[in-house]
Amino acid sequence: MRVHLVKKQTIADYAALHARSRSSFGIWLGVIRVADWSEPTNIKRTFSTADLLGRSSSRVVFDIGGNNYRMICKYFFGEKEAHLFVC
Repeated sequence: MRVHLVKKQTIADYAALHARSRSSFGIWLGVIRVADWSEPTNIKRTFSTADLLGRSSSRVVFDIGGNNYRMICKYFFGEKEAHLFVC
């Protein structure tokens, strides 16, 4: 399933304030655009350094830019697409 990123503007705002992070978040966003997820294990296959938090929390921590940045997101798998909410 295609990944729908909710609150992408939060990432853009952060990258605008922190110039060094732009390329790292750009790469991450590029991977998300072509990601195909239908279950949490697909997140780990795409981003091997991602940490899935708890069994029922539906949250993931992404290590971005060689672990220079971290982003916590909540995920939900719908019928037609996976939703990723930036926290």
